[in-house]
Amino acid sequence: MSELNKTISPAALIAIGAAGVIGSSWLYLGSEFFSNFSVGGTIIGMIVATILSAFVALAYSELATRLPRAGGEVVYSFVATNSLVSFIVGWLLIGAYVSIVAFYVTATGRLLSSVFPVLNSIPLYEIGGTTIFLPILLIGYVLTLLILALNWYGAEMSSKAQLFLFSIMAIFGVVVAFAGFLNGHVSNIFPLFDSELTGSGPIQSIFSFVLPAFSFLTGFGVVVIMAEEARTSAKRIGQIVVLSVALAGAFYVLVLTATAWLFPWRETAAMTNGTIEAFDAAGMPIISGIAFGIGALGIATTFIAVFSASSRLMFALARVGLFPEIFSKLDPKTKTPRVALIFTTVIGLSLGSLGPGALVWFLNTIGVYIGIVWAITVFAMFRVRKMHKKSELNPGFFMTVLPVIGATAALGVVAAALIPTSPLALQWPFEYLILFAWVGLGIVMYKLSPKRFTKEEALKALLGKYYDEFGHSLGTESASHDSKPNK
Repeated sequence: MSELNKTISPAALIAIGAAGVIGSSWLYLGSEFFSNFSVGGTIIGMIVATILSAFVALAYSELATRLPRAGGEVVYSFVATNSLVSFIVGWLLIGAYVSIVAFYVTATGRLLSSVFPVLNSIPLYEIGGTTIFLPILLIGYVLTLLILALNWYGAEMSSKAQLFLFSIMAIFGVVVAFAGFLNGHVSNIFPLFDSELTGSGPIQSIFSFVLPAFSFLTGFGVVVIMAEEARTSAKRIGQIVVLSVALAGAFYVLVLTATAWLFPWRETAAMTNGTIEAFDAAGMPIISGIAFGIGALGIATTFIAVFSASSRLMFALARVGLFPEIFSKLDPKTKTPRVALIFTTVIGLSLGSLGPGALVWFLNTIGVYIGIVWAITVFAMFRVRKMHKKSELNPGFFMTVLPVIGATAALGVVAAALIPTSPLALQWPFEYLILFAWVGLGIVMYKLSPKRFTKEEALKALLGKYYDEFGHSLGTESASHDSKPNK
């Protein structure tokens, strides 16, 4: 069975996790967020989402410590449940990551158009009341192909690039936050809520923002998906998962708060490009340019992370017959799943062609995918905990309760998004159509997968040397499946 090379350093893995979470759209969507949720709903909602994400990350941390294998949640759910649940988890995650690719196909051009308005020319078509312009679409296509090329030659090159870009982005973030707090005033941030502007009260504003905020915090799962390629201990990988959430959440809250501190937030809400435009309006064009730089770097780092993660998920599924076999093929020299990279590119470019109007659609549907996966992963933590032979991993009270709180909250947000009468419901028809289309394509892919492995064969392929650590628990369970294919 093909094995991935261990080429990612601990520092690069932190960059993959944290920078994979921190994107760019929040910098210019800040105006839309302030307008729809108010500054209180945006910042407090982000804090709530970060805390809940950190609770779930504790489960990821424990599972990564026990099973540092490529595919992360796919592996955990397979061990804890069965192949069908594992496929569902993998497919939802692939949907989340290729949606992020699609998001940035459009977001890249939109970010550049804030500086170069001439890009909003040569209209092609209109979707959801938004016009798609040729230059903006071409920019997204070119960047996508460049990131494909960077990932084409293996995780070592892409992880080094990620570490370098994340270091610059972190420095830029500190500069922007310092400038905002130094030159602004606390009065600009109050009152925190404006029901006349948003059409909702404080509590609804906060929790309405949690769903898209989950989308902004999805990247920490990339750490466990890439775990097999990390040159560090399993325990350290688990620690990096939680650290990634904390770093990203703190970064978001710091810059958004600095933006509101700098300039009256209701005036920022009336702008088009959030943080970038607010600093320019405050007479700080250099800082505005640095904020723009954060956005550009965020696009690149997120692109790198989700490309890598999506391909490794497909590889993990194909490894056990839950995806077409060709996706398990690795390049002999680089050990890169190139077919999976191409598939990610094709789906990302196709969805990205929906244009700027689809940006919020992707955020909300990603939130649904991730909420379901988080809940299943927390359940898997308890099942794996019972099956694992390593007695030294004895979780305490908080490691048991907090992940449950996070998973319960995630399911609650998902339920609210799927109930049409809910104030948090997905937008009809576009967001539901994206969701239904992805489910339909998943059914097709599952039907096309060979599913030729027995349970025991599949577990050995997924777990590698870690198979024996589960001893009798897996042996008994897999014995009942030895005589029939893994279905």
